[in-house]
Amino acid sequence: MDRTILHNREILVVGYGSLLSGYGLLAERRGGASRLVARDVAPISIRNARRGLAKPSSHGRYLAMDIEPVDRILPITASTAADNHDGGIGGLLLTFDRDCAPTIARREEYDAYAFERLIGLAERAGKPLGEYLMEIASGMNFDLLTYRMALRSMLDYTSRGYIFHPIEIDDGRIAIIAIGSGFEGSGDPRIVSRRQEFGMDRLLSLEESMRTEICDFDRAGQVGYYAECILGGLHGLDVGDLAPRFDPDAGLVRELAAHLGPIAVGERDRFIEATSIDAARYRERFSFLSRRTSSLTAILELAGII
Repeated sequence: MDRTILHNREILVVGYGSLLSGYGLLAERRGGASRLVARDVAPISIRNARRGLAKPSSHGRYLAMDIEPVDRILPITASTAADNHDGGIGGLLLTFDRDCAPTIARREEYDAYAFERLIGLAERAGKPLGEYLMEIASGMNFDLLTYRMALRSMLDYTSRGYIFHPIEIDDGRIAIIAIGSGFEGSGDPRIVSRRQEFGMDRLLSLEESMRTEICDFDRAGQVGYYAECILGGLHGLDVGDLAPRFDPDAGLVRELAAHLGPIAVGERDRFIEATSIDAARYRERFSFLSRRTSSLTAILELAGII
């Protein structure tokens, strides 16, 4: 039997930033550049993780979302029991066809040819990509930098942007998740990560991002990108960690609401298109995710969405 078909006919990806919304998946704000269409989706709760702005975007002069383990000696994991307020953060488990690999790689500022070679190594080992990477990561005790060094040695490549790490789902599947090539190193001392280059030693809130010293910083682009992530809350995903204690009278919150309002129009249809599920499956998988934090509710109300 063809091992490629058996083991890597699909790629499981955990989304936690702009991949949380149909608007973000379809790259509407960027005119469709790096557009991604999954063939299936499920809500998940990401455990032992915090997220925030840190990785300078390859799509503009602003910061993109990054994710880090809370306890650095333990792996980031995910659960399909995605009820809000369970101690995790809201995410999506996205299933992509194998031929989406180059687009996935380019979107995460990872060399498409190197990603194809990595999948090829997994195929020759007779394993799905996530399982193959998990063996490497567990052998490195889930240390992010050591893992990146191992990949660099295998592929003769590392990325300045994001690195693909394995993440185990509680149903036994293992997906990949894009984690920023870290402030502590890219896996190659000769390759300066984007976070190192810009001195991003910690995850930032939206408000903190406005005080960064990126040359020609794109304020509107930053707020627009953040709106793509927050929009996942419209589907019931827990993005409360991205909207803590927002003051509805603050100027920045009003800017965010002004971006959210227009892109929320048609979001449900875009999400269904971007994930290839129908309306019935959407209701089945996402309708139970109904609770929102008070701060997120306030932003959605300010935007005129609810």
